[in-house]
Amino acid sequence: MTLARPCCCLKAAPSSTRLATALIDLDRQIPSEIAWVLRVDGHTDVRPILNSPVFKSNWELSSARAISVVQYLVSLGVPPQRLVAAGFAEFQPLDTAATEEAYKRNRRIELKLTER
Repeated sequence: MTLARPCCCLKAAPSSTRLATALIDLDRQIPSEIAWVLRVDGHTDVRPILNSPVFKSNWELSSARAISVVQYLVSLGVPPQRLVAAGFAEFQPLDTAATEEAYKRNRRIELKLTER
């Protein structure tokens, strides 16, 4: 699943509450011996970070993007041991064009249900 909206908007989205509810239900249904996690992947566009007081690189930005989603899901009751945050920087683009639309597509969060 790819979330195209900025992470700051995720908190206001009804879909984030539905996702948290689904993960809580999933955690109750899957036997405890099955080691599953939801990997939250943060991505950026290819443009370098310049003069940011917060982020020194796209690695930091993409990781922070993923971490913010994980923290929000935990605040909604998702068990933290079921979540993983990963930052991919600009190295996994959906669109390699050098356009604003391509940059926008590449700034994203992806969710992957996987084994630990």
